[in-house]
Amino acid sequence: MHIPTLAACVAAVCAAAAPASAHAAPAMQSAAKLTFGDADTLFVADWKGARIYALPVAAPAKAAGKPFNLMDVQGPIAKALGVAPSALRFEDLAVQPDSELAFVALTVRGAKGKSTPAIVSIDAAGKVARLDLAKATSAAASAAIADAPSADVNFWRDLPARTLTVTDMRFHQNKLYVAGLSNRSFASTLRVYDYPFSGKAQATTVEMYHPVHNQVETRAPIRSMAVMTIAGEPSLLAAYTCTPLVVIPLKDLKDGAHIVAKTVGEMGWGSAPNGLVTYKQGEAEVALLVNSSRSADLLSEADLNAAAAAPGLNTPIEWPAKPYLGVKGLMTPMSAALRVDNLNPQLLLALRRDDASGQMQLVSILKGAHLRLSDFVNEYDFPDYRYPEGDKFRDFHKYARGLEGYPEQAK
Repeated sequence: MHIPTLAACVAAVCAAAAPASAHAAPAMQSAAKLTFGDADTLFVADWKGARIYALPVAAPAKAAGKPFNLMDVQGPIAKALGVAPSALRFEDLAVQPDSELAFVALTVRGAKGKSTPAIVSIDAAGKVARLDLAKATSAAASAAIADAPSADVNFWRDLPARTLTVTDMRFHQNKLYVAGLSNRSFASTLRVYDYPFSGKAQATTVEMYHPVHNQVETRAPIRSMAVMTIAGEPSLLAAYTCTPLVVIPLKDLKDGAHIVAKTVGEMGWGSAPNGLVTYKQGEAEVALLVNSSRSADLLSEADLNAAAAAPGLNTPIEWPAKPYLGVKGLMTPMSAALRVDNLNPQLLLALRRDDASGQMQLVSILKGAHLRLSDFVNEYDFPDYRYPEGDKFRDFHKYARGLEGYPEQAK
């Protein structure tokens, strides 16, 4: 049985509903956040234009089945775009489902402060292809963000509030969930678009208790989120800056409603979420929260279920001696990751910057291990080292060295 893709469904809806004089979507002014609906549909958030685009993209015939070991993607991307590497600001990463092809959103800085958006695809061999945004948007469906923040509000003097119009997006069962700021008095907002786009979004304002700040907050937006079944309910698992973790049942998101998100964990102060992904580890689902200023947190399905069933947090942490409350995350050594996504069932894909060289990297990281052996030099790496009989790390090291591009050291 043939199952139509999202792009095919959109084309059919548009052909049936659009008048002959329908105009193409306006030109994209920025590309801030990415997420895939299916392999043929890439959603792009444009904060400057206050719009969400559903770009049609071609899916490769099959996945390459190779790990990423690209230790400098900034140079090849800059070459493909015809600019200096220093002109690039990296915005977001999304992996095309079932293709193992990475899509990266960028801002290209030009003269006199002018900037333009760019989106490129990159494969494991390092081949960069630029997405023609003019052509893509002419074929795209799009939806306006009607309640974007005011243009005259800035943070820290030079950061427009509008840059936070969309802070993360997730697609689930023909709905696009969009977190960010609005121009409402309760600024933290979750917008829900039916897809194919059929009109304005349903908008729900959100408050939550922040244990570090010891206050109920209605302004700060969700920074990273994922859809996950928690305590039997399809829910948004969402993280804020400095770093409260909340659960919001999807059924509570109704147009015009104001909801209280249940705070289930305080993951540590002085950090911002850089990404939140879910995947299977054995038979159970886990969530991985990547942070800007500390190790990532691996959260088990069982622990999240228990935390969601308990009363939410409503008391402050004992700062600074006891920085954590609620659900516990397992420390995973991924503090260098700027963005992360699932590459395939075995591997994550991380966009990260090398500390010493400053080069932007695009690399695979093994789920379960959550590290790259080649990031370190330790006892195992000396040429005269011999593993003792029955050493539990030997087989893993052999596999990981080959995976990371060092087959000669996998002996």
